[in-house]
Parts: sequence; structure tokens; C-alpha cells
Amino acid sequence: MEQCYNKAVRLAIIGLGLIGGSIGLALKQANWQQAEVVGYVRRHEVGSLALKLGAVDKVESTLSETVKGANIVIIATPILTIKDIFSQITPDLSADSIVTDTASTKLQIMRWAEELLPPEIDFVGGHPMSGKETSGISAAAADLFHNCTYCLTPAPRTKPAAVQTVKEMVKELGATPLTISAREHDSLVAGVSHLPLLLSVALVSATTKNPSWQQMARLAASGYRDLTRLASGNPEVNADICLSNPAAIVSWIDAFSEELQRLRKLVADESIEIEKALALANKARQKWLKRRC
Repeated sequence: MEQCYNKAVRLAIIGLGLIGGSIGLALKQANWQQAEVVGYVRRHEVGSLALKLGAVDKVESTLSETVKGANIVIIATPILTIKDIFSQITPDLSADSIVTDTASTKLQIMRWAEELLPPEIDFVGGHPMSGKETSGISAAAADLFHNCTYCLTPAPRTKPAAVQTVKEMVKELGATPLTISAREHDSLVAGVSHLPLLLSVALVSATTKNPSWQQMARLAASGYRDLTRLASGNPEVNADICLSNPAAIVSWIDAFSEELQRLRKLVADESIEIEKALALANKARQKWLKRRC
């Protein structure tokens, strides 16, 4: 059952970039809980655009004023800033506040929440499995989360009613909530999200450093564009991902390296087994695509 409030809901969003802005847009358009949405911004122009787009009802330039009286606080900032944000907002959180985040890694976030947030605060870690290569409030879209999985990692002490409220909010975004442990999340997402990011970066780096890149660039088409899309992501956000989930990411890099070496040998040996390897990968991907439909 959705948590009920006796007065108008105040929802605070800290960080009005692609994710925070899209959450604001989606919830305002849905008029979820008839909430007043307050956004925290450091730059005036970001706040002005968020207001113009309708992602928030008002903006604040201090964390204290942003979270004061908020029933729900959503932190949508780069990962390594969240520890400091927890520390700063703690004195101004209401006793019945629900705090959630949108960070791409969860173990470190859950540790910080346990360490820094007051015991009466309900914390539900969150990670929407959606995004774009472009960033910032100008890229925000109300339908960004439609049909995506939205991972939730509730703290052990979080009340079931608070978890349910966050689930209902996630559904209002058009996403499907999935409750998962922080450790399992970080391990699995490292393979399907963080590894692809680094593969994209590696391909851009290897090709653009090549002396023949100027000529090569004229030949690069949709295949190169698709495989390098993730390299266009926000460097600060992506660096925080790598620095907050190193063990899992390195494990997947090692696994990928082994697979690449296997394919390298097949190509170098001019082995007809390369067709079998390609066919198996084709079949596995088609199976995954069918499951997503």
C-alpha cells in the first residue's frame, strides 16, 4: 500500500542533471502524491531551466533549505559527492523522511548511509537502469525510465512502508522496481553496464590514437558509433563509478580479456571455429532480446 501523508508531500531532488531532472519531470507530469518538488542547484542557469521545463516547483541554493520539511529526498549526484551530502543534510532531515539515491553503485552508498544518516531515517538505495550519453538538465526527459528496471537496495532498518512508497514512486516513473542486495547489484551491473562503458572508452582510445585515425574516421559508420556511444558519457559520473566498484569491474575486465584472447587466437590461427563462436554469440543475444520484449 502506498504510504499516506496528512499534508502536501514535499519532495526534494538534490542534483538536477539528466537523472534528477528526468525524475522531476516524470513525477510532476504524473502529479504523483500532488507533491511539491524542490530542487537543489549550485548554478542559477540550471535552476532557471529546471523551472522552465517544469521539472521542479521551486529551487534552493542550499542543501539545508532543500531538504527542510521534505518527506522524500532523492540524491541524484555523482557517487563520490554523496557521502558529503549525507553529512550535510542530516541535521535538517525530518524524523519521518525517506532518503533515496540514483547512484550506479550501491555497496559504498549503503555503508555511508548506515554510518551517517540518523537511525530514524528510512534509506532506500536506488539505481535506474536507464540513461543517455548526453548529460545535464537540458537532456532530461519524462519518459527516460519507461520500461526500464529500477534497482532498489533498502537498508536493513528501513521500514517496509518506506520501501513500498519508493516502489510506488518508481512505478510512477514508468519503471519496474527490483529489490536486490547491494553486493549482488554491484557485481552484476559491473558486467552489463560498467564493463561496456570501459570497452567503449578503450575502443575510442585505441582508434583515435592510431596514426591513421584521420583516414579511419572517414570510414567509421554506425557500428563504430554504436559501440562508442558510452564514451560520450559524463566523465565525472563515470569516474566515480569506476572508483566506487573497482573489484567487480576488474573481475569483469579480466573475464572479457580472456574471451577476447580466445577470439584473437581463432582469428590468428585462421580457424573455422570463429564462425561457431560468432553464431553462439548471435544466438545468445537474440535470446536476450526476446526476453526483453
